[in-house]
Formats: sequence, structure tokens, C-alpha cells
Amino acid sequence: MSTTHTALTPLAPTAAHTAEPAPRFTDLLAAEWIKLRSLRSIPWVLGLSAVAIVAANLKSALYTRDHYTPGSGDPAAMAQVALNDAFNIASADILLLLGGGLGAIVIAGEYATGLIRTTLAAVPDRRAVLVAKACVLAAVMLGFGVLTVGVSFGLSQAVLSDSGIGQSLTDPAAFRYVAAATLFGPVCALVGLGIGTLIRHSAGAVVGTVVVLFFLPSLVTERYRWTADLLHALPLPAWQRLARISLAGWRPSAYPATVAGSWITLAAWSFASVAIAALVIHRRDH
Repeated sequence: MSTTHTALTPLAPTAAHTAEPAPRFTDLLAAEWIKLRSLRSIPWVLGLSAVAIVAANLKSALYTRDHYTPGSGDPAAMAQVALNDAFNIASADILLLLGGGLGAIVIAGEYATGLIRTTLAAVPDRRAVLVAKACVLAAVMLGFGVLTVGVSFGLSQAVLSDSGIGQSLTDPAAFRYVAAATLFGPVCALVGLGIGTLIRHSAGAVVGTVVVLFFLPSLVTERYRWTADLLHALPLPAWQRLARISLAGWRPSAYPATVAGSWITLAAWSFASVAIAALVIHRRDH
């Protein structure tokens, strides 16, 4: 009887059978990608922004072609003009607003809808969730930058090739210009993500991102050393310095920014934004 009773008694579930497997980081990446892709407005926003950027640059290149006489002007200055036609300041502003706004909304929108509670209940490791969101966001904006800047560069330089000032991507200065323009979007997106994590309100996060990225540089000058250092430590001025392959016609400054310092500025804003956002989301109650 004891043998039969033992055989019929169900075995107690072990920890291995009851414990849920810990989510892998690749699972978090897939989940964040699905959430981002499921937003119906994202393809429209990215598509219309890409068309606007390419159209603005192509219009600028056509204007230069129609008003430039081959052989006139300093070659270095004209090379700068040609590259500016590949990604002008209007395009940078569009990319800044797009990247910063998208970064702010993807996290602030989750707070607004309450989806963040479900996400963090499923994955208690809040910092891992934030890092996964940052990786997906940066990858999307990087792909957008590669496609948009690449198309703009190719079309604009093809238009200017007949004038003899079209630039090649194999030129180090042109490559730096394109690389800076391509990376500018992901940097702005990560800054928006950090501000969105701090503010947690969609409208407030977008406004805060625009103020920091767009309006703050206009309030600072290079007149004094400390203000120049502050200006050079902002993303938009850092991109503008990297976009200058020739200082011909550039307003002289007693405290100019450096190329290396500008790269450091973009990297520092990216890593600091994610680090601060991860710290805040880890300590904050939801």
C-alpha cells in the first residue's frame, strides 16, 4: 500500500518548473521594436521628414548650380558650399526636431498611457528596459540618418558635379561631414529620451527637448571663455563645428571649438542622457 501511495502522489513542483525564465536583452529589444513600430504615426513622420530633408537639400544644390560660375571662388570655400548643399541648416533643424521629439514621446507616451507600469511589471529590471529602448531608438534614427543623408549627399553632389565642385565621400572632410550629419539624429533622440524620462509628460518633454537642443544655443555667445565653453558643450553647435571643413568666411572667435571636442560633446550627451534616464527610472516609483 505504501508503495502504491507513493507512486500516485504527485511530485511537488520544483523551482526550475515554476520560475519564469528571465527575459533576455534580445527579448527586450524585440519588445521595444514592436512597441515603436506599432505607433501608426511613426512611418508617416519619418517618411515626410525624409522627403522634406532631401527636398530642402536638393533645392539648395540646384540654386548653387544655377548661380555658380566654374572656376570662380576659393576651392576650399566652394567645397564647403557643396557640402552645405548636401545637408543644410534647415535639414539639421528638421532632424533635431524629429529626433528629439521622437525620443521624448516614446518614453513620455508610455507614462501618459500607463503602459510603463505593464512594461516594468513584466520586466522588473528598469534599467535594462531603458537601455533597450535607447538602443532601438538610436538604431532607428541611425538608419534614418544613413538613408536620408546618403540620398541627399548623392543627389546634391551629382547636381553639382557638372560645375566642378561636387564632393566625393572618399574625401576625409566630406566623410566627416556626412558622419556628423548621420549621427546628429541619434544624439538628439537620446537627449529627448532622457528629458522625457525626467518630465514624464509628452507635451512638456517635447517642449523641454526643443528648448535644450534648439533655443538654448541661441542664448549663449562666444564672447567670454565660460560662455564659449558652454556653447561648445551643446549638441547643435558641436554639429555645426564638425560641419565646417573650411573656416573661410567663418566669424573669428577668441575661443573656437575643436573638432575633437565636438565629437566628445556629441558622445557625452548621448551617454549622459541614457545614464541619467536609467538612474531616474531605477529610483522613481511608478
